[in-house]
Amino acid sequence: MKILFLFLDGIGLSQPNPEINPFAKAKMPFLNSLLGGKSLTVDAVPYIGESASLLAIDANLGVSGLPQSATGQGVLITGINIPQKLGYHYGPKPNPEVAEYLNDTVFSRVTQAVKKAALLNAYPPRYFEGIESGKRNYSSIPMGVTNAGLPLFTHEDYFAGRALSADFTGAGWKEFLGFPEAPLFTPKVAGNKLGELAKQYDFSFFEYWASDYAGHKQDMESAVNQLETFDGVLQGLLETWSNEDGLILLTSDHGNMEDLSTRKHTAAQVPCLLIGSSEARSAFSADLNDLTGIAPRIMQMLFDGDHINK
Repeated sequence: MKILFLFLDGIGLSQPNPEINPFAKAKMPFLNSLLGGKSLTVDAVPYIGESASLLAIDANLGVSGLPQSATGQGVLITGINIPQKLGYHYGPKPNPEVAEYLNDTVFSRVTQAVKKAALLNAYPPRYFEGIESGKRNYSSIPMGVTNAGLPLFTHEDYFAGRALSADFTGAGWKEFLGFPEAPLFTPKVAGNKLGELAKQYDFSFFEYWASDYAGHKQDMESAVNQLETFDGVLQGLLETWSNEDGLILLTSDHGNMEDLSTRKHTAAQVPCLLIGSSEARSAFSADLNDLTGIAPRIMQMLFDGDHINK
């Protein structure tokens, strides 16, 4: 059993109102086809289809205040209710108290079990320069990865086809990062590449952060463009990935982009979209209610899931 974790930062489930919810406005025919013709809104939950299941899970975790990125992402990769332990949500980057929990993660457990894990994002030179100079701090996901002794992929890995651009297509490398010769892919081809890369690992993770940024900017045009690009990526991914390859998991750390009437995060439940065999989806989703259930279920599927009939 292999698992590909697609992490979309800051997406919740809200009403299908195209005035404020880009999920109700964007044209996403492929995702909609997986969800029985519905959009990724609260009206689609719960759903169990031929190849996909969708449920809503809680990101608030019994702690007052709006969920934040550092603690939410930390929960996703540890299974520990970090906000409850600390008494508060925190973000965007981990403070020392959050960082203490990021040594024992899904990444470290997989590595210790001599299985293969990777964060499939490629990072540009300026990112590493910022980390080394102290001007930039790791967010929770790359902190968990590096704490596990795993490398972060570089621009050389992107050029060699060993990693993907954070925007899927590579346009950002050309337009913003100063790499005019960077490979550029259509969304569908990027999805093909994502599937091929993920099949090389027992557990792979892709982090997409621009969704949270669009939410904070209340930028409907950017949000719709992102979602329509992602729909093409998802189509390409499923051309490459089959039920026999394993399970695809998509979820988030908190709500944000689903409600562009506010710049703040929201208290909305977040989607847990599962793509794979009915047996694998059923096993993963059983009694799954909030973010704390994600990491334990990943571990269960990775280490005990080979018996599940794919």
